[in-house]
Amino acid sequence: MTGLQRLAVIRRLNQRVDAVTRPTTPAEVVQQAIVAAEEWIVRLKANHPQSGAPNPAQPTTPTPTPTPTPTHEQQHAVDAKRSGDHLVLQAGAGTGKTTTLRMLAASDLRRAVYLAYNRSIVDDAARGFPSHVACHTGHSLALREVGHQYADRLSTPREPGWKVGLRIGIAPHLRIRMGDRVVTNKALSYTVFRTVKRFCYSADTEIEAHHVPRLRGLETDTLHAVLVEVVLPYARRAWEDLQNPHTGVVKFEHDHYLKIWALKEPQIRADYVLLDEAQDTNPVLEKVFTAQRSHAQLVLVGDSAQAIYGWRGARDVMSTFDGRQLTLSQSFRFGPALATEANRWLSIVRSPLRLQGTPSIETTIGPLPHPAAVLCRTNAGTVIEILKLLAENKRVALNGGGRTLDELARAAADLKAGRRTTHPELVLFQSWGELQEYANDDPAGRDLLPLVEIVDEYGVEVILRAVRSLDREEVADVTVSTAHKAKGRQWPTVRIAKDFEPSPAEESDTNGAPILRPLNVDEARLAYVAVTRARHHLDLGGLAWINSHPNGTPTPDIPTAAIPSPHHPSPWDRLGPIPKQ
Repeated sequence: MTGLQRLAVIRRLNQRVDAVTRPTTPAEVVQQAIVAAEEWIVRLKANHPQSGAPNPAQPTTPTPTPTPTPTHEQQHAVDAKRSGDHLVLQAGAGTGKTTTLRMLAASDLRRAVYLAYNRSIVDDAARGFPSHVACHTGHSLALREVGHQYADRLSTPREPGWKVGLRIGIAPHLRIRMGDRVVTNKALSYTVFRTVKRFCYSADTEIEAHHVPRLRGLETDTLHAVLVEVVLPYARRAWEDLQNPHTGVVKFEHDHYLKIWALKEPQIRADYVLLDEAQDTNPVLEKVFTAQRSHAQLVLVGDSAQAIYGWRGARDVMSTFDGRQLTLSQSFRFGPALATEANRWLSIVRSPLRLQGTPSIETTIGPLPHPAAVLCRTNAGTVIEILKLLAENKRVALNGGGRTLDELARAAADLKAGRRTTHPELVLFQSWGELQEYANDDPAGRDLLPLVEIVDEYGVEVILRAVRSLDREEVADVTVSTAHKAKGRQWPTVRIAKDFEPSPAEESDTNGAPILRPLNVDEARLAYVAVTRARHHLDLGGLAWINSHPNGTPTPDIPTAAIPSPHHPSPWDRLGPIPKQ
């Protein structure tokens, strides 16, 4: 931006912040209210038991919506469901996954449980399922079986992690030098509780070294081993404290009772279990789900090409599950032009699936001056887009709210003021200069460079004002989102932000031309998610470089006959390695 544009941004922010604010209900508050309501229901049931054991397959949904006439792929899935085989349904973007699940449920009136990790997904699904299907998150099942015993501990107030760390024995003035970094008592406390959380997401039965996160500045194996030696005793002490349902010093959270429930090897009382969004399943839920195959028919549904949460421990269960492979390839979201673009990225991630667009839906790919949504690769990218749009006098919403950006900006403010921050990404840095050096000079810190550059160019206060000026989506002119948070969403028109552009090539060939890096499978999956959010118009924007990349041309379609039977190698294995925990 030019100096005049920056001034325009600041003036616009001042106007927006001074304007009358509108009451909003953040998604986090709604989620907390739902969980709290479930807790109280469980406690009431515990105090006023009814006859008979609770059955998770009892009706929990309103009257289901009518299902349309199935396509040939959907009918094939219904027929396969009736065979009793375990099924893996690879459903491409916009192919009517939820509708197909309802068809499967309508064709089989036995007791069923629908499982998904996210509460909002479950609530959306529940509105259309018949009454014999109980819709749950893993947490809600665990709450009914185990979590209600910890209701008193769940209601205790939050407090800073370092204060809890004191109560499990971490000395208040502890400082341990590891390489060029100093680990304080606060940094150690936060690392201990992150270790416990990572253990809770895993399928493991004990806290081990691989649960300890690699901290910024301590990425090498040698330094991480030193950190592990310090962290593990405290993490195990914290987990032991969490086992007591009545008293303890560590704040008890919902992930804790989920893990305790999973360790009991529970049996879900159902004749068949549907697992949605199976391509991004936490190992703790995966283990519970797969353990049901001896007594229940298992159906996994998702899109392996949209497995984008491996970085936080999620696994693509679908690509290795021993079951009958089925596909949904007819997209009802967009037309043939966008299906062709989607297939380019499916080819890059080596997915056997190829989408077909709906001919009656007109979809354009090209420049777009006023998109309904702008999708970014990073949080730093969302800041840049928000500032640009505010300078254009647009009303801007941020998908998921501005909490993440606010926390990053405040962490930057602490470091610039010479104070350590409690932000988990930046907890080991003592000053802003130290973070600048790490982002500029250390390859492990290059992903932080956009954040550093934005703070240096605009200042923390400008970013905080931008966050405070955000509108609700219902009244905004444009929604900005990361591609990760856009998953499951769609907009009429979408532009891909510039932060999807690859960094400049550092090497050249003998003719002086830059040597393009190989396409990264994880980045290609994220690009596939991003481009398939549009219904009518897609501006490739920051992904336009793919048009000139030598590997950007889609490979021919893979015929349906290439999809194997359950006991033969699966072409879905070619989606790349399963993300490590």
